[in-house]
Parts: sequence; C-alpha cells; structure tokens
Amino acid sequence: MSTATVSPGRGASRRAPAPVVLLRGMPLAPAVVLLVVFLAGPVAYCIWSAFTDMALTGASGADFVGLGNFRRAFGSADFHLSVFLTVVFTLVSAIIGQNVLGMTLALLMRAGHRVVRTVVSAIVIGAWVVPEVVAGYVWYAFLGQEGSFNSLLGLAGLPGQNWLFTAPILAVSIANIWRGTAFSMLVYSAALSEVPREIEEAARVDGAGAWRRLFSVTLPMVRRSIATNLMLITLQTLSVFGLIWTMTRGGPNNQSTTLPIFAYQQAFQFSQLGYGTALALVLLLIGAIFSLVYLRALRLGESMS
Repeated sequence: MSTATVSPGRGASRRAPAPVVLLRGMPLAPAVVLLVVFLAGPVAYCIWSAFTDMALTGASGADFVGLGNFRRAFGSADFHLSVFLTVVFTLVSAIIGQNVLGMTLALLMRAGHRVVRTVVSAIVIGAWVVPEVVAGYVWYAFLGQEGSFNSLLGLAGLPGQNWLFTAPILAVSIANIWRGTAFSMLVYSAALSEVPREIEEAARVDGAGAWRRLFSVTLPMVRRSIATNLMLITLQTLSVFGLIWTMTRGGPNNQSTTLPIFAYQQAFQFSQLGYGTALALVLLLIGAIFSLVYLRALRLGESMS
C-alpha cells in the first residue's frame, strides 16, 4: 500500500523555522538596542517624570502627583501667555513668513537667470547654515538700541527704538524667517522643477493670467510638497529655543517667552523638573495637533481633486 505525498498548493505559505527567523533578525539587534536605550528609554522616563514632583534640588526622590503638573499649567496665566506667543511665533515666522517667502523665492528663481539663481541660493542658504546662537547675536546687534537698523532709520530721518524691547515677538519672528526660509525655498524649488511647463503654457494659451496659472495650475500640482513643508517647518519652529534665548531671554516681561523658553525656565532656573517636563509634553501635543491638521487638509484636497 503506497502512501500519497500531499504537496502544498501554490497559495500555501511556507514559514521559516523560528531559529532561521531569529538569525535573520540578528543584524538589526544592535540598532534596536540603541533605539531602546537612547530614544525609547529617555522618552518613557520623561513621560513618567511629567507626572511627578521631580526637582533638581532638595530631596532626591520624586513623588507621583498624577495630573497635578498639568492642572497647575492650565491654571497659570504665564502658561496661557506662553502658548499664545508660541502660536503667534509659529504663524508669523513659519506658516506665513518662511512658507510664503520660500515659495516666492522658488518661483522667482525658476523664472530667473542661472547666475541669479546661484547668487540667491548662496545668500539664502548661507543664512540657513549659520548656527542658531550666532544668528541670534547677529539680529541682537542689528535690532538693538545702538544697532544697525536704528542707524539706517537715523539716516532716513526716522526715530529709532529698542525693537527687542518694544516688539520682541516680532523681532524674533523676523530673525527666524531670515534663518529658516532656505529650507522652504529648497523644498519648493525641487517641487516646481517637477511641474511640466507644457501644462502652464497650455493654460497661458487658453487665456489664463499669471495669477490664475499660479493658483489654478502650479500650486495644486505641488500641494503635497506644501503640506509636507508646512508640517516640517511648523514642528521645527515650535521647538526654537536658542534664537529666542540669545536675543531676548524671553523678555521683556515674558513678552517673548514661548513654550520652550517657559519650560526651560521652570525646569532649570526654578529647578522644577517635573513641571518643566509636563510643559514639554504639552508642546509635543501642540505639534501633534498641527501635524494632524496638515495631514487632514492634504487628504481632503486629494479627495476633492
């Protein structure tokens, strides 16, 4: 009596033995260990410390306080002011400033001569690669009471003032625009290079003007790049610390104290590490909200197209 051998069908999946799977994953083990030790571990520790009264001075222990740090934050007028200034700083310097100026420069460079593109790129990227602290000192010297900007106003017969004192959040926003526009310009330059000029030329032949071609043809074709750029520069701007700290240290009278500055002050100047970590988690939540809004807008735009 013969025994029939049943062969697996084409759709049957063949699983490798467990030792083989383990051996295949061995090269990734060091990377996984490093991620757990240097990324996941510190993140988990920060989340835990946000729910404690951990301090840099005094008793070495930390007691669990639950949502006490968050209740304290949302009941603080200084916290509300820092959130408002963070949103204003992000809107003015990133969403409006860097985004619009970066797109404008990319469009002008696309239509400009090669020499003009090279010179503009070198100038704008040069501002981008300058360290944040150096950029802060440059703008501190430019906008201060005895700075170059007031000297130029004096030559024009206009009165000068200490812009870092009278308009601190606007001053740091302008400095951040100057430093960060290069990223948006590079993103949009790459996106515009993929837009076929034949489509724009066909729209021009059909009678569409320059503004109509821009808003009806060019921008819709690069909307994914716009959403990606907005999300990246928003997250970067939310975490700006060195530029503001160098120029104003959050003053005067907390009028430029964004959330990163406020969290640093509470954690390291007032030694309230748990409270400062809770503020950092709130900043993380704000960044997540912005990201979800951008992703939702991108999906809505794709569904309507």
